[in-house]
Amino acid sequence: MNKVEKISKFVGSTFSVWVLLFAIIGFFVPQAFVGMKANISLLLGIIMFGMGLTLSAADFQEVFRRPIDVLIGVVGHYLIMPALAYFLAIALQLPPDIAVGVILVGCCPSGTASNVMTFLAKGDVALGVSVASVSTLIAPIATPGIISLLANKWMTINTQSLILDIIEVVIVPIVLGVIVKALFKKQAEASVKALPLVSTIAIVLIVGIVVAINKGKILETGGIIFAVVILHNLLGYLLGYLFAEMFGLNLAKRKAITLETGMQNSGLGAALAAAHFNPIAAVPSAIFSVWHNISGSLLATWFAKREEKRSV
Repeated sequence: MNKVEKISKFVGSTFSVWVLLFAIIGFFVPQAFVGMKANISLLLGIIMFGMGLTLSAADFQEVFRRPIDVLIGVVGHYLIMPALAYFLAIALQLPPDIAVGVILVGCCPSGTASNVMTFLAKGDVALGVSVASVSTLIAPIATPGIISLLANKWMTINTQSLILDIIEVVIVPIVLGVIVKALFKKQAEASVKALPLVSTIAIVLIVGIVVAINKGKILETGGIIFAVVILHNLLGYLLGYLFAEMFGLNLAKRKAITLETGMQNSGLGAALAAAHFNPIAAVPSAIFSVWHNISGSLLATWFAKREEKRSV
């Protein structure tokens, strides 16, 4: 198990590199991934099951210990990222499928790597975990509801179908993970050491599949998608920080909310887009998955270095 744990730690610490590598392979060798299109939801379910194995009562004690901080983080996330996506789609006059894809990723809960970035940034990890957990658990209502409100400008949204899909690929695996942890505590704790490896494999495969099946569309519209994804993510960080600052939260809390706001569960976005919309709608999620891990790592490093300078 030590060997698996070491590999898992290495893969987890180099996560951004693997995401980028598989995106490149998906683009240049699409035949390696196209046949796995039907497995996107299964792969996301594996990631969510792993999240369930890591959840504990302590994650939710923070919600009751400081509900205002958690509420600020969750409301900020579901207010800022969807609104940014909507205004960018209008301002840049995006084609309907791409506009819906950008809004879709903007309406997803916090990203699976945001807690790691908060730790690296020397932010309030407990707050980050609570915000991510709550934003994920309310996703079956929040995500379809906001998508229906904002994306109806471009196409009709089947809200009920989205709700059922999110319950199936997010909530059910998380609940199963929690149950398995409760019934087999020792085995679950041992398996958690391999989770970074398993989650990374699942995420990079999702990215590779989405890029592979949309290679042609990426060649046609990749420039505008890259631009809107980068703007969406960076403005999300900025507004998340300002939102937390507006409520007088300390620096550690501002770091957590900044990263929880700007980083999305883009795997969920890709899965929902592949199941409910034109395949090109999944491309913003795939590119977001690559980009936000790079930008999140850079921002976390910058936050940490500023912290060191402050303490000198």
